[in-house]
Amino acid sequence: MAETLSYEEAREELVAVVQKLETGGTSLQESIELWERGEELARICQRWLDGARARLDAVVRGAAPSPPEDPAGYPKNPASDTPEGSARLASTDAPGAAPADAARDAPDNPMRDSSND
Repeated sequence: MAETLSYEEAREELVAVVQKLETGGTSLQESIELWERGEELARICQRWLDGARARLDAVVRGAAPSPPEDPAGYPKNPASDTPEGSARLASTDAPGAAPADAARDAPDNPMRDSSND
């Protein structure tokens, strides 16, 4: 069963695990267990980040996806669950709204998808 942690909770625990590993003084067995826990926490954080990226990409394209039911995915956005919220989201990126695409694809944007380069 997947653990249900928020991004912040998983990241905070991951930082603590890394600090403990860097400090040393643990047995080999404990170090391995800490490493395995760190890997799991990193996967949880990555799922949250992937979900956030998908939501942002959908907003930029003007078609926000329905959030998944998986608790390890991204949370529902109450603002987009109402007709007013949906209209507000849709109006942020009208068809042909190049400025949003241009900002997202700018070379100095750290969130830029460089897979098309």
